Amino acid sequence: MGTNVDNFGEVYTSDSEKGFVINHSHSNSPQQDAPFNFVLNSQGSWFHCGYHLTTSIVSPVLLTLPFSFTLLGWGGGVLWLTLAALVTFYSYNLLSMVLEHHAQIGRRQLRFRDMARDILGHGWDKYYVGPLQFLICFGTVIAGPLVGGKCLKFIYALYNPDGSMKLYQFIIICGVITLVLAQLPSFHSLRHVNLVSLILSVTYSTLITVGSIYIGHSKNAPPRHYSLKGSDVDKLFGVFNGISIIATAYASGIIPEIQATLAPPVKGKMFKGLCMCYSVIATTFYCVAISGYWAFGNEAYATILANFIGETQPLLPKWFFLITNLFILLQVMAMTAVYLQPTNELFETAFGDPKMGQFSMRNVVPRVVSRSLSVAAATTFAAMLPFFADLLSLFGAFAFIPLDFILPMVFYNMTFKPSKHSIMFWWNTLIALVSSVLVVIGGIASIRQIVLDAKTYHLFADM
Repeated sequence: MGTNVDNFGEVYTSDSEKGFVINHSHSNSPQQDAPFNFVLNSQGSWFHCGYHLTTSIVSPVLLTLPFSFTLLGWGGGVLWLTLAALVTFYSYNLLSMVLEHHAQIGRRQLRFRDMARDILGHGWDKYYVGPLQFLICFGTVIAGPLVGGKCLKFIYALYNPDGSMKLYQFIIICGVITLVLAQLPSFHSLRHVNLVSLILSVTYSTLITVGSIYIGHSKNAPPRHYSLKGSDVDKLFGVFNGISIIATAYASGIIPEIQATLAPPVKGKMFKGLCMCYSVIATTFYCVAISGYWAFGNEAYATILANFIGETQPLLPKWFFLITNLFILLQVMAMTAVYLQPTNELFETAFGDPKMGQFSMRNVVPRVVSRSLSVAAATTFAAMLPFFADLLSLFGAFAFIPLDFILPMVFYNMTFKPSKHSIMFWWNTLIALVSSVLVVIGGIASIRQIVLDAKTYHLFADM
């Protein structure tokens, strides 16, 4: 058991094994829960929560949204983009309400796997939720240096087209940047980084929107067609692949850990943070998706920036590509640091000594070593597997959808036990069932796409 004294004068004793923090207004304990105090560090405001949420959701994945429209068409694209926004906001708010409920009764849950253990029972945390969340987080940490490396390589090729540097070298450079950010001690210490990330995401989304509109109205505008391409089978699988892409774009997978950074009392703060986050989503997702699909139609590539190059020459000035790719690079580094936090928390559980200070040599040395090895492993995977984006679509189907679309509904129904005759119960059940179907179909569609692209796969490819 351990204590954490917050800014509001409340004292919480934490039990990391049972997965919650118990509020005792006059208790004292000589120990501390290292993961809780060292990484999650509940000192943030709802503004900080909004920054963390935005960085975890609004990322370069939004550049794939015009491509998802090529698989769904105008009607399907706008419909699923809107439905995903409504369902995820609703889902994350339900998750927040469950967390607030347990905090109010004296058991503040800190982590996703702790919710699973406390609500579903022992075993769910170790054998289901924990592995799924680790897959999401470490997969995102692998994708971070990969996306950043591709941005750096593009900038390099733009000004030095005959250069000899390979993609894996740029990935290593981004891995070093991630290594530095990984040493920031706590989630709360990322709040200023994530404020900058929020500004960057809005800025590069605006640039891409303006660029799409400019190209669409220019004399070099490509011919536009909005019909779905391929055979009937391709169209069917494309629909589910497009839905999976949109679901992944809205996914977070670390909502409880973000809410754990809030200083008590937590009531109402997560909702404000979600409102801030989704106002940014409304600004960025719709603008990029609609403008990109309008400008390029069913020829929109997997990332809309590729359409800006043109067949023979860039359709926009070099400075546009320089600024846009630089902003994407910086923002994706911040996103990578956010998704490192659950892994960092696991390291603190394994190697941290709660009886010693956070910055004592006993805790600093294993922290630096474990985090550095984690980033080095992720960077190595990114350099070896530059086609990792295809695998992320598979992760989205099998990991993001269960954590963000299914479990929140189950947690709410099991915690608050709404009447089986109520709309709330059946609405939550319907979302969970439909999402379960999407897991299976989306997974099949993702595997099919991987098989189709397999001919281009080889280790350390210079893509």
